[in-house]
Amino acid sequence: MFKALSNPRRLEIFLGFAACVPPGTVERTTEEQMAVCQREISADHDLAPSTVSHHIKELRTAGLIRQERKGKEIFISVNPEALEVLRQFTRFMGCR
Repeated sequence: MFKALSNPRRLEIFLGFAACVPPGTVERTTEEQMAVCQREISADHDLAPSTVSHHIKELRTAGLIRQERKGKEIFISVNPEALEVLRQFTRFMGCR
């Protein structure tokens, strides 16, 4: 997970996804509430769609996000279990 997040653009994209999950509500947040369209990510970060696809693939391989296709659209959401692991790690390290 940390290797995937070591890339500044990837970290920026992941934090954008994670911002969709209110603190302390991982279990109660639905996939629909967290879903973000890949085209919106591309526009928000001023990146080519192929670059966004590469970063998404790396985040997905690391288990940080989930990906679902609905027709021609691809929706991304944070893996709540991975987010909880990161939260526990930061607590263990004394971060808030």
